Amino acid sequence: QLQLVESGGGLVQAGRSLRLSCAGSGSFFSLYAMGWYRQAPGKQRELVASIPRDGSTNYADSVKGRFTISRDNAKKTVDLQMNSLKPEDTGVYYCAGGFNMATMTSWGQGTQVTVSS
Repeated sequence: QLQLVESGGGLVQAGRSLRLSCAGSGSFFSLYAMGWYRQAPGKQRELVASIPRDGSTNYADSVKGRFTISRDNAKKTVDLQMNSLKPEDTGVYYCAGGFNMATMTSWGQGTQVTVSS
């Protein structure tokens, strides 16, 4: 079973950057599809960025050009570089992994990101 721990959240002013990191433990990390999700107050959780086992990347329209997801299979980490942050990026960010993007079976505890205007 893949276990995930996020870090790097915090309070930041609009226009600044943050980098989130997700550390995985367990076997076969390279075989997992990985994603970053966020949940804003009063809203449903949404997929922000994904990176399947083949290393391709996909982004929500709202973050394209500002966020970059990357993975290091040797270190078992998945990072999310967030630039030009906006107040609407505020939320709890979760790292998740699964056999494919439709079946995410492992979730981290979440890290809070707050962007002030």
